Parts: sequence; C-alpha cells; structure tokens
Amino acid sequence: MSMHRIEPLDFAPHRVAAMVLRYLYLLRSSWPRILELIYWPAVQLFVWGFLQLYITQNAGFFARAGGVFIGAVMMWDILFRGQLGFSISFLEEMWARNLGNLMISPLRPIEFVCALMIMSIVRLAIGMVPVSLLAIAFFGFNIYGLGLALAAFFMNLILTSWAVGIVVSGLVLRNGLGAESLAWTMMFLIMPVICVYYPVSVLPDWLQWIAWALPPTYVFEGMRALILEGVFRPDLMVEALALNALYFSAAVAVFLTLLNSARRIGSLLQTGE
Repeated sequence: MSMHRIEPLDFAPHRVAAMVLRYLYLLRSSWPRILELIYWPAVQLFVWGFLQLYITQNAGFFARAGGVFIGAVMMWDILFRGQLGFSISFLEEMWARNLGNLMISPLRPIEFVCALMIMSIVRLAIGMVPVSLLAIAFFGFNIYGLGLALAAFFMNLILTSWAVGIVVSGLVLRNGLGAESLAWTMMFLIMPVICVYYPVSVLPDWLQWIAWALPPTYVFEGMRALILEGVFRPDLMVEALALNALYFSAAVAVFLTLLNSARRIGSLLQTGE
C-alpha cells in the first residue's frame, strides 16, 4: 500500500495470509472478543425464539410459520455480523495506530480488503455456528435444513455486508476515529427497509421501490417464501446477486477514492478523533 504505482495484477496471497494470521492472533489472545462474537447472536436467538414459541401457541398462522422469526434473526445476524466483523478488524488497526505501518509496507489495498473479508467470515463462523446449534437444541430450527438455498442466502448477505464494511472503513480512514460509530449504526439505517421481519408489501408504496433496490430485501423475501410456502425463489437470488455485484464494485471504488484522498491530505498517520 505504498505510494508508488500499484499494478492491478500485483496480488500476493502470502500478504493476505499474513494479515489474516495477525487478526487471528489478536482474536485468540482475547477471550472477551471471542465471547462477544457468540453472546449477542445468542441473546437475539433466545429473545425472538421464545417470542415465537409464545406466538405459535396462540396464533394459527404462526403455528404454520414455525421458524420464520428465528430464520429472520439468524439471517440478520449474518448480514450485521458479517459487516461488523469486517469493520472491527479494520478498526483494530486504527485503535493500535498500526495503519501507518501498513501503508508503507508492500501490502496492496486489494490484499488488505481480502484479508478483512476472510476475517469477516472467521468471526461470523465463531459466533453463528454455536448459535445455530442452540437453535436446533432449544427451538428445533435447523438452518442447515434449508440446503442449497442457505448457500444462496449466505452469499448474497455476506456480499452486502462486505460492501457496507468497505464503505464504512473508507469513511473511517478518511475522517478518523470520530466516524467509527458508523461501524455499528450503518446497517441499522437500512434495517427498516430491507424487511427483516415483515414482507415488502407492508411498506408504503413510495418505500417499496427503495426496498427492492437493496439486495438483502430479496434474501428475506426468499427466506419467507421458502419457510412459509416451501418454495425456493432463484429469481430473487439472481436479482440480489446482480445488485450485489454493482454495489460491491462501487464500494471498492469508493474505498480506493477515500484512501487516495487520505494520502493527499496526510491523514493516514492521524488516526485520532
């Protein structure tokens, strides 16, 4: 990530692996970090899981819709925790004031981003795998029973989470730690319109077109169609993938633009508030 001209094909997997190893050492050395990855998804699971048990016992519709709340919670956690895992790994460098060292190393921006994406999946797996087993044990909901549909849901949600994480990292890189709150709030800004717990038809007409412009909306609609009707909607997944490809490319372009701006104004070594 040095100042000299960067060749687009100059990509070194060993540099990506070195960054991933650094983050794994950080994660392994702090049990509170690992506990936090499991704690919050587990809290959400139990809150919504027990709510669903109550509704199932008192409403005929939700008796047929077993798992819709828990499925939505787990899909939301993939989206939110995927983005947070990306952003937190980036913020680790800001908090440690190590970003300047990375900037003068041979590490390329694309390699840095790839390492953050890998760590996003690692952190997500640490949190979600135990929670998915708790969902089976306590509520009889097996997310792995969704089969190939789960792979389509996961791929689209993780791509969206990376796109948001890349933009957030670029904004923090350009504006300093004063903007770090975006890592926790950005995803919640779009939560009402991606229809996590309710169908798009609930929204006002003028909001529905915004909802359909966001890839996660297609995933949550597809999840409800699968759980409630037993129908997998590949058309929704293809549309979500097309939007994700567009947004992910735009996010990378925004990140590189903000990185170049930070270099020009000399803010790379000024990572404070």
